[in-house]
Amino acid sequence: MSFTITTRKTSPFKDQKAGTSGLRKNTKVFQQENYVENFIQSFFNALNGDIDKELGESGRVSLMVGGDGRYFGLECVARILKLAAANPRISKVIVAQNGLMSTPAVSCCIRKYQTFAGVILTASHNPGGPNADFGIKFNCSNGGPALQHFTDNIFAISTQIAEYNIVENFECDVSKIGLKKFDIQGREFEVQVIDSVQDYLELMQQIFDFNALREYFKSGVKITVDALNGVVGPYAKRILCQELGMSESEARNCNPLPDFGGFHPDPNLTYAKSLVDLMKKGEHDFGAAFDGDGDRNMILGKDAFFITPCDSVAVLAANLNLIPYFQREGIKGFARSMPTSGALDLVAKEMGMKCFETPTGWKFFGNLMDSNQLSLCGEESFGTGSDHIREKDGLWAVLAWLSILAAKKTSIKEILIAHWKKYGRNFFSRYDYEECDSDSANKMMQHLKDQFEKADFGGKEFSFGDKKYAVKLADDFQYTDPVDHSVTTKQGLRIVFTDGSRVVFRLSGTGSSGATIRLYIDSYENDPSKYELDAQIVLNPLIQIALEISKLKEFTSRTEPTVIT
Repeated sequence: MSFTITTRKTSPFKDQKAGTSGLRKNTKVFQQENYVENFIQSFFNALNGDIDKELGESGRVSLMVGGDGRYFGLECVARILKLAAANPRISKVIVAQNGLMSTPAVSCCIRKYQTFAGVILTASHNPGGPNADFGIKFNCSNGGPALQHFTDNIFAISTQIAEYNIVENFECDVSKIGLKKFDIQGREFEVQVIDSVQDYLELMQQIFDFNALREYFKSGVKITVDALNGVVGPYAKRILCQELGMSESEARNCNPLPDFGGFHPDPNLTYAKSLVDLMKKGEHDFGAAFDGDGDRNMILGKDAFFITPCDSVAVLAANLNLIPYFQREGIKGFARSMPTSGALDLVAKEMGMKCFETPTGWKFFGNLMDSNQLSLCGEESFGTGSDHIREKDGLWAVLAWLSILAAKKTSIKEILIAHWKKYGRNFFSRYDYEECDSDSANKMMQHLKDQFEKADFGGKEFSFGDKKYAVKLADDFQYTDPVDHSVTTKQGLRIVFTDGSRVVFRLSGTGSSGATIRLYIDSYENDPSKYELDAQIVLNPLIQIALEISKLKEFTSRTEPTVIT
């Protein structure tokens, strides 16, 4: 049977500008007639231009497609296949079985199968369902997120689009693994359905010592994980249970659901409260939670001892030599996002390694990895990863922690305390004020900029209780990429004090409605008697000063954050 291509007329939507991690909107926005078709056709038009540049006018490429299983995902996969079949530049689409594929696995498979690009159907840690969020994100041939110049091109095309090409009656069963071939007006087009869990498992087996991990699991240690009904569930069951021996009963909420079973699939102390409460009982030695698409993680020790993401990446950096992959490949350097605490910097300095400070967004780490300058990186937003792929990777981080615990034969808390005794402790917290009025949030940010520009702000002293802080630097962070020399501006308003403490304000681009104000607080302490104090108590003076300088309460009328980490 030969399929026919149809050209459909359409009109532009003006809101298809991708943010830091793709286009995220309420699901109902994506369900509008032609909305997905316009956006994917705009992507294909931009992609075809890149294919011309790299492979010439006759070049044909393959594409990877997967998603986190949220509502509308399978329907969107079907639409993408109809549009891809109509694009003569695409010879094959590789799809995850049932469309289910974690973001780290997409990156893994783009690299393994050498596809030209990838499409990820996810809104990451945002809730899913008919009245919640959906998203579409594009990745490059290196497996990492598309760079801004490419997504800007997609947006420019989307504002002018007048038609899209589609094979209306094209259907392909993505529940069955295997290769299927189709005739599209005399041109061969293939769809390959893969088991991405197997592909990801094989990569992890190349990185970690699975025999050592199996022995650790047999040693009596009690481990539990919570996938919050996101896409990591099948990966956790296969790797942690079937391969390493964790009890199936400890794989909690590991069945991917379109609405995540009502969970907000964000692995933090607020939204993964059921895991926190379980760990507080003291019956488990190790607990971990994952987000909707599997790129974020939260690690807890016995009695719900919480490892901040900033400390997590620093401890991993100090112990990478315990993991076979890094024994084999060597350690090239480290990087963190600007809002992330300076804990990683201290480890890098002691090891004589470079530590890069980048804007928020995993794509900024990709260039450093591709130029062999980076092995490990992290963001305070529960993202940790290495150069094995070009996305942050929640399950990789869990396996890395378990490998260190297996080698050291001690507890998470003991590892952290020993780390602080060697390097000192960066007390860190993040306050999220979600769904603020956008105008009010922008006015607050402008107020801060106005303060920064005053001649007397540099050197100005602020106090709360017996604590005093003098301003050393206040700016809007910008970054010059050391590889391609591109400049990224307006990445967060930061105040650095003379003692090295910092407060940072950012408006987040990962929500679908209103504005999320994020306030980050970072303060270094080298007094061992204070290492085990509550971070909120230690940081309270700095938090109050940050609120005073920003007038956040006055501008937003918000007296408390939605989430504290």
